[in-house]
Amino acid sequence: MLPTGPWTLTSSSNGLNQILKIGRSNLYCGALFPRVRPTPLSPLLTVVSTVIGIRHSFWSCATSSPDQGYSIDEPQFIHYGARQESAMRLQESPASQVNQRIPTISATPRSFLAVILSFACVLSLGIELPASAANPASAKDKKPKNDPALKGLPITELSPDEAILHALNRLAYGPRPGEVERIRQMGLAKWVEQQLNPNSIDDRALDARLADYPTLRMSTAKLIDEYPQPKPAEKQAEKRAQAQAQQEQRRSDAAAEKVARDVQGTQGPVAGGGDGEAVQQNTANAKQEMSDAPALMKQEQPEGNPATKGVGKRDVLGGADPNNVPRAIADDSKRPQRVVAELGMAKVTRAIYSERQLQQVMDDFWFNHFNVFAGKGEDRYYITSYERDVIQPHAFGKFKDLVTATAKSPAMLFYLDNFLSADPRAAQRQAAERAARQQWRRGRFGWPAPPRPVGNPQAKKNERGLNENYGRELMELHTLGVDGGYTQKDVTEVARCFTGWTIEKPRQYADFKFDDRLHDPDAKYVLGKKIHAGGMKDGEQVIDLLVHHPSTARFISTKLARRFVSDNPPPALINRMVETFQSSDGDIKSVLHIMIWSPEFWSRESYRAKIKTPFELVVSAVRALGTDVDTPLPLVQWVGRIGEPLYQCQPPTGYSDKADAWVNTGALLNRLNYSLALAGNKMRGARTDVASLLGVDSSADPKAALDRAVQVFLGGQAGPTTVETLEKQLDNPQVLQAKLDDAHKQVDLGVVAGLVLGAPEFQRH
Repeated sequence: MLPTGPWTLTSSSNGLNQILKIGRSNLYCGALFPRVRPTPLSPLLTVVSTVIGIRHSFWSCATSSPDQGYSIDEPQFIHYGARQESAMRLQESPASQVNQRIPTISATPRSFLAVILSFACVLSLGIELPASAANPASAKDKKPKNDPALKGLPITELSPDEAILHALNRLAYGPRPGEVERIRQMGLAKWVEQQLNPNSIDDRALDARLADYPTLRMSTAKLIDEYPQPKPAEKQAEKRAQAQAQQEQRRSDAAAEKVARDVQGTQGPVAGGGDGEAVQQNTANAKQEMSDAPALMKQEQPEGNPATKGVGKRDVLGGADPNNVPRAIADDSKRPQRVVAELGMAKVTRAIYSERQLQQVMDDFWFNHFNVFAGKGEDRYYITSYERDVIQPHAFGKFKDLVTATAKSPAMLFYLDNFLSADPRAAQRQAAERAARQQWRRGRFGWPAPPRPVGNPQAKKNERGLNENYGRELMELHTLGVDGGYTQKDVTEVARCFTGWTIEKPRQYADFKFDDRLHDPDAKYVLGKKIHAGGMKDGEQVIDLLVHHPSTARFISTKLARRFVSDNPPPALINRMVETFQSSDGDIKSVLHIMIWSPEFWSRESYRAKIKTPFELVVSAVRALGTDVDTPLPLVQWVGRIGEPLYQCQPPTGYSDKADAWVNTGALLNRLNYSLALAGNKMRGARTDVASLLGVDSSADPKAALDRAVQVFLGGQAGPTTVETLEKQLDNPQVLQAKLDDAHKQVDLGVVAGLVLGAPEFQRH
């Protein structure tokens, strides 16, 4: 008889399959059906199982005593590679009974049944198992089985669409219409690998758009020559023009605020600060609408961005008010502010249209890390070369090469005043050299020149001294971090190492130059290491020392993880990134690869865990709407209005990458105003066809139009508070527009799309 236990025998639909269920493991079993695939072990196991079957039949037919002989124990499981196979283990009776003689036995028809069953079990070794049986861990894996979009990714709880959206929001500036489906077809892993190798991506369409900005291809010397500083009379005319433009802008802003008030159903100014009752009401409304994203309203911040505190209107965009960029910069302008304006327009254009999205994200990351302020003097001319020749070529390379390139850049040398740094004794040495040359020219018996008075104010003014700005920021912001273990003595010693790193003719050629006459020739000690290579090699040796310091690996890894994973990245991930940074000699691409292919990057906790910066919001909204941008200047204007004027961060820290820096009432309301203006086609140089994108027209049911907008822009994922808030707006007169003779109201699709883009879920990425 067959042994008792958790056995069931069933037939398949074609009558050829049998399923043998042993315990919790389901194994496909059958002797003749097509899915049987014998393995190399099948012949041997067939013989073994046959013997087992015969013994089983003997036991089931005749024994001298039910307590003697062999018995079948509970089924056990054996692993063969990645497959899980079943086998019945024979357990002998107690040792005292093993040696007893088994009585004479005779075969019965049950013997043949046992042999057939054993043979069928062995054939099951070659049958393809379901995923849950082949890999026990896969039962916990919530990825859809065999989904090609997620092939090659770490185990993740995200659905395919969520994973693609997550990648596009972190490694790019958000999805464009149809891009999720395109990546699903090609595979997300393949898309990520392409982004990590940007040179393999054809980006000629972007190059054609960038051809409209001639300053991007000019040398610094040519920029200085082509776009000179205006004369005093011209400056006065510019001031009058700017005042007129500001007045026009205020009227335009008032009209925009009225539209936003009507949409929100509130009173008072919408964009900007103020302490009145209306602003307080708007603040309460904003907090209520953002209640589905608590972190977004975590902390009240002062109006504006602290990074731009103290920056005058003429500092912004090289002398133009950021709110009046389109008017302040004419197409035929030959003023310095045009140079910075084209930088901003090119940056926005790249972020919107480039296929090399990760390249653009990394360019922004490194520029912010090695920040330079365009509002400081000649830096408005230097930044074009700085971004083109320093940041972009080294974004995926060795960190040491990137630090060295920034250290030699005229933009950085001018911004942190290192081009003025010199050994304090250099002036004395140069004076002695000049005296010696004059004496040589006069001859041995020439008349000596009268010595310069010791207290000459002009002589004191022209003397150079040691400047510690770059030495401090190199360690605190560029390499070691604020807790990197350096002292003020180290700052001074590093500054001494970089004396003589200067600019040749800052207002003409503006090239890097090492002036040995200004360099401190004595030995220095940095972090306990003696630096005495001599000349320019002193600075290069310091860079090598700092780049290979353990604090640098941790500081850079943490900052990358904070940018791409979460504001508080997991320590385990940072540790792995640190190990990769050190083992790869600071290879940025290798560190990115470890981070992107980590489970932490694809975790549910990282999904929509960060708040978009103003630049990310402006660009991602354009991409989500599929907006055709002819004139990016208004977009540059909006980035500054929301709080992140491009190239205008005055402190060397750069803009913050944490949520609390961007969350304040004025900024949140400005974000909503921007979304309404963009989706409603109220922005010059930007055309959006919301009806075609949503696949509905203005006669559609308002609720259906809203549901479609949530699906298109939020992936169908909107919190209950957001849905409730949006549905309340459907009865707003600005959303439903109707004339007196209309049989039914028509929905304003632009307002619906703008409201959805202003939702908390879209503010996150």
